[in-house]
Amino acid sequence: MIWTVATDFGPIVVREQLEPEDEPGVLELFAACDDWFEAVNGTPSGPGDVQSLFYALPEGASFEDKRLFTVRDGDKIVGLIDAVLGFPHRTAAAVGLFLIAPSHRRRGLGAAVAAVLLREARESGLDTVTATAHDAWPPGQAFLAALGFTVAPGDDPVRRATLALGA
Repeated sequence: MIWTVATDFGPIVVREQLEPEDEPGVLELFAACDDWFEAVNGTPSGPGDVQSLFYALPEGASFEDKRLFTVRDGDKIVGLIDAVLGFPHRTAAAVGLFLIAPSHRRRGLGAAVAAVLLREARESGLDTVTATAHDAWPPGQAFLAALGFTVAPGDDPVRRATLALGA
């Protein structure tokens, strides 16, 4: 699937599934987002992070349910979303990564892309979306809160955020 999203940047394209020729653009995006990688993982990004996108799944999830979306400003990949359908239950989706390049942050791009993907999730019959909320990345927690997610309380620095999709 391909969606065109109107933003302050102009039209942005969201495309489902990565292609082999996307790897250099994703590597460039990851390098630009080292602030996130260092905050959340404690290290800068590396080539193995792109490889792990294809294989990282929660226990019990299937590779057929894995979705990788690129966000493109022209030919440049400026965002990436990693999601697993049917997890943690049949009518849910789990978002593992929602990454936007620093050049495109804080101008409504993430919210516009999320709105399109959440609408698609709702229309496809999903009722819940989960994500991880890292205490080490307050902008991500603020983003999730602005979208209506509820972050589970607790002492763990990585907490579950949940959004119930109304009909």
